[in-house]
Amino acid sequence: MRPPSSPVVGRLAPSPTGSLHLGHARTFLLAWWHARARGGRVLLRIEDLDRERVKPGMLEECLATLTWLGLDWDGEPLLQSREPGPARAALATLVARDLAYGCDCSRKDIERAASAPQAGDGELCYPGTCRTRQLLAHGDGRALGLRFRVPPGELALVDGVHGPFRADVAREVGDFLLARRDGTLAYQLAVVVDDARTGVTEVLRGDDLLASAARQALLQRALGLAPPRWYHVPLVLEADGTRLAKRSGALALASLRARGVDPRAIVAWAARSAGQEAPALLHAAELLPRFELARLPRSPVRLAGPARPAFLGPA
Repeated sequence: MRPPSSPVVGRLAPSPTGSLHLGHARTFLLAWWHARARGGRVLLRIEDLDRERVKPGMLEECLATLTWLGLDWDGEPLLQSREPGPARAALATLVARDLAYGCDCSRKDIERAASAPQAGDGELCYPGTCRTRQLLAHGDGRALGLRFRVPPGELALVDGVHGPFRADVAREVGDFLLARRDGTLAYQLAVVVDDARTGVTEVLRGDDLLASAARQALLQRALGLAPPRWYHVPLVLEADGTRLAKRSGALALASLRARGVDPRAIVAWAARSAGQEAPALLHAAELLPRFELARLPRSPVRLAGPARPAFLGPA
């Protein structure tokens, strides 16, 4: 573990698969405030490994949007797709130690497996079909995916927002992917390696990723990497209680910017929704001297009634 006195290094990690929305703004502001308020550094990483989902122009739009909100970062942005070497080296290490194995199962194969219950959010629990098959290559030339060999039992973790929690990855998710059959590195592995190699000490993100912390903790232990401190914050929800999506055009930050919405109004709304005192208009840096994550409410923000910001207009 890192000593308590180690320098704070946070990060912003958007994915250029669509326009950032109001929920992203709140989470990125919270991550930035939490690190900067304690004199920490903030890194920017663009998570663009899934090239099929990356949309043209989204990288530039993302950088412009973050700057529009008043956020800054230290050093040049890191594009994951340009530096896959460290993650591939970690993958090779796991394979060499028999902590990862080849898998030729498709999603349909997993769906057809009688012992494949849903793991939540539509994710399938992998039934371990290829765990003992020792697949190295297909004679017909088809590529294999690579899965992490998840150890049995519960894992005890502590989150800076949710507190102590336990997860049984083997039961809930099963052996999860580290690389797809097309060679694309999976999110779980790439994020662990990139956080470690860039010195990230804390990760503040939406609590829809709380389950990922357990998988990432297992990878960190397997690779001998120090874990960051995790902070999983409640999400911003639509008026009907559903989760915001990048296709929510009316809530896209680029759309709000095009409509002439003052970014200080968005910053002020994000601050107040996080339990901080703020005027109607607020520059992001103005909150730093008095920001306290401990004031953050533990319930989601629903864009309905009094919680709906005026700059969105009527529902």
